Amino acid sequence: MRDIVGTWRLVTTAAHDRDGRALPQPYGPTPIGTATFTAAGRMIAALCDGRPEVPGGAPREYVSYCGDYRYDGKTLATRVDGTSDAPRMGTEQVRRVAFDGDLMVLRPPEDSVDGVARQRVLTWEKIGPA
Repeated sequence: MRDIVGTWRLVTTAAHDRDGRALPQPYGPTPIGTATFTAAGRMIAALCDGRPEVPGGAPREYVSYCGDYRYDGKTLATRVDGTSDAPRMGTEQVRRVAFDGDLMVLRPPEDSVDGVARQRVLTWEKIGPA
């Protein structure tokens, strides 16, 4: 089992519909994000759209959350006890985990945007210890 303990930098994001068609990138074309996982089982993550200006006055996509996590080599589950997104408070955030070389690839559960099913894919690079 690959170890996720450490600090990670968001490298890329992607999204697609159920037919594999590309959808707008989560957090825009220049996402910014960091996540830290401690050996004691705590994590914190912050992600945002990194563009200087968001087109058309749209709201800037941003989220941060923290909590205790469990990782079994395939699934990461975090019990959220602090967040910028009130509906996440107290929920369990589950991500499928895979590795592509040294990169960690997280896939949250499918969600829906404007009635279209969406699968997000977030790719992270380890940048240091926890």
